[in-house]
Formats: sequence, structure tokens, C-alpha cells
Amino acid sequence: MIARVFLGFVAMLAGMTFLAAPAAAADDISGRWITEDRDGIVEIQQCGNTTCGRLVRFLITPNDGQDQRDIYNPDDSLKNRRLLGLPVLTQFREEDDLWRGRIYDPNTGKTYRSVIRRTGANTIEVRGCIGPFCQAQTWRRAR
Repeated sequence: MIARVFLGFVAMLAGMTFLAAPAAAADDISGRWITEDRDGIVEIQQCGNTTCGRLVRFLITPNDGQDQRDIYNPDDSLKNRRLLGLPVLTQFREEDDLWRGRIYDPNTGKTYRSVIRRTGANTIEVRGCIGPFCQAQTWRRAR
């Protein structure tokens, strides 16, 4: 009798653990997101076995128009690529309740370590970090 109760208790705990596991997973960040400065839309999607994001639309036209190039890139061979379609989020992988990867800032030509976390149904927090110092932005879902 005690063995049967013990086995039932173990089975119940295993079931609760199995049901709780998805709650620890990061919320999906796929979709189109308006940057905090409201100057562009980044589309986040699966790219092979990682998640990435590309600049798909300007909301504020850059100085050189829709054909703006990646002029601040430190790599001379990349300075001629168009900003539209440019991957600005790369190598993101799900880790517990967040996503970790790299973010490229075309306004400075610099790439930073980054963390993304869902903060609501229509918002994500995007952090760019240098060492222990991070700067956060809230991006809103595009309609």
C-alpha cells in the first residue's frame, strides 16, 4: 500500500514537472517590431537554428533616403550594403525566459552583446551590452 502511494506521488511530481517545463521557456519573439525611437521596423524570425532580425522598413527616412547604405560600418567592404534588409539581430538563442545574441547598431557601426525578453503580448525589451553595462529599449509590435 505504501509503495503504491509512493509511486502515485512520484508520478504526480513527474507530471507536474513536465507541465511546468514549458512555463520556463522564453516567449516567442517572432514578428515585426517598431524600434523604441520609432524610426524603423525590425522583423524577427527563425534563421536556420538561430533567431535573427532584419530592418524591413524605415518609419523615418534616413538622410540618404530609402537607399541609405551602411556607411558607419568599420569594415570598408560592408559600407556599401543597403540598410533595408540588413540583419541587425543575429545569433539569438533561447535561454530560459530570454533570448541571447548580438545586435548591430547601423547608426554607429558597432555590434553589441544583446538580450531580448518578452515584457508583454505586444512588447519586448531589447538590451545592448558592453561588459556589465547594458542599455534597454522597449520595442512594440507593428500592426
